[in-house]
Amino acid sequence: MVDVTEKEMDNPTFKSDTVLSDVHLHCPNKRHLMVRLNAVGQPVFLSYFRLLWNTEDSTSEKHVRDATTERAHQYRSGDELCDKDRNNPKKEREFNSEGVEALLDDDGDLEVVRRPRSASELEAEDLLRDRVYPVILMKGKEDAFEDEEQECTCSDVVKIEHTMATPLEDVGKQVWRAAFLLADYILFKRDTFRCCSVLELGGGTGITSIIMGTVARRVYCTDVGEDLLAMCEQNVALNKHLMEPERGEVKVKELDWLKDEFCTDPEAPYSWSEEEIADLHDHCTVIMAADVFYDDDLTDALFRTLYRITHNLRNSCTVYLALEKRLNFTLRHMDVTCEAYSHFRNTLNDLENLQDGKMKYTVEPIKLDFCQFLIYERIEQLELWKIIAEQLT
Repeated sequence: MVDVTEKEMDNPTFKSDTVLSDVHLHCPNKRHLMVRLNAVGQPVFLSYFRLLWNTEDSTSEKHVRDATTERAHQYRSGDELCDKDRNNPKKEREFNSEGVEALLDDDGDLEVVRRPRSASELEAEDLLRDRVYPVILMKGKEDAFEDEEQECTCSDVVKIEHTMATPLEDVGKQVWRAAFLLADYILFKRDTFRCCSVLELGGGTGITSIIMGTVARRVYCTDVGEDLLAMCEQNVALNKHLMEPERGEVKVKELDWLKDEFCTDPEAPYSWSEEEIADLHDHCTVIMAADVFYDDDLTDALFRTLYRITHNLRNSCTVYLALEKRLNFTLRHMDVTCEAYSHFRNTLNDLENLQDGKMKYTVEPIKLDFCQFLIYERIEQLELWKIIAEQLT
C-alpha cells in the first residue's frame, strides 16, 4: 500500500509554482485513481481515454459535443437565470408582489437580489460540485477500472499514467490539450503518416507518440529526465494492444535540447545507439511536438534542435507543432499578455525567414476543423502549425 495517509490526500496543498493538469477538465466528476508514487514522490494516476473512431456517426458527435460543453452547463450561473427572469414582465410582477425590490447598501451601491434557488436546483448543484479526492491503490490493481473498461473494447482505449499537479519543471508528466489536438490530427490523417519514421520532441507521457505508433513504422519519443522517460516507457508498454502486429514501434529516448549531440553513453538509460541515430537521419520524415512552448529559453533551444536535426536528415521533413495560448496577467505590463506565445511566433517567423543557403522552411497554420477522436475541450486558444523543412544543398 502506498504510504500516504487519507488525511494528506483529502487536503492537498499547492505551492506557488504548482501547475495543474488538463485531465481535471476532462473528467471533473470522476474519481481519479492513484496507483503509486513516482521516484520524486509525486502521486501517479492511471487514466483511460476512449477513442471515438466513428466520428461520422451522430451518436459519437453528440458524445463529443456533450463532453466539451459539460462544464459550461455545470457552472451555469444564477446571474443568467436572474437575467432571464428580469426580461419576463410576468415574473417581475410576481417578484414585486412578494415585496422584493431593489435595495441600496451602506455605500449607496445597488444591491442585486437574486431569484431564490429551489431545493432541487441546490441539490443538483451539490451533486455536480462534489469534491473529488484520489483513491490510493496498490500498484497494479487495475481491476478498480473494471466497470469503465467493460464499456470499451481494447482498440478503443488508451491507458496513460500521469500526474495531476507538478512544479513547472515537471509538467511533462501531465497530459495537455495540445497533445490531444495533435493526436486527433494524426488519427484524422492516418494515411499521411502510415509507415513513416517519426521523431517527437518533448514527448512527456507519450500519448501523442503512442497514437502515432498505431500508424507509423517507427516513432522515437524523446524527452529528458529518467523518471519522466520511465513513465513514458511504462505508457508505451500499457498500449501495446494498439500497435499493429510486427509494425508500429515506439522507442523512448533521451534528447536534451540544450545539448548539441545525442546521448550515446551505453551506461546511460534511454541513450541512443549509433544504428538508431543513423536510422533517424536516413528515414525520419516527420517531427512533432505538443505543448512545449512555455519558456522562452526552451523555445529557443527547441528551434535550434529542429534546425540541427532537419539539416542532418537525408529527406525533406514535415514538422507539426501543437500548442495552447495561455493568457497571464503580468505586473511588468499591468495587463493580460501571452508572452510565451509571442516569443514562439517571433521565433517561428525567424525560422521561416532564415536565409543560410542550406535550409528552407515553409510555415503554415492548420485549420482545426478536422474530426475529434478524443474527448476534450477544443478551445479557441489551441493552434496547430505545419513546417516543411527542405535542404537546399
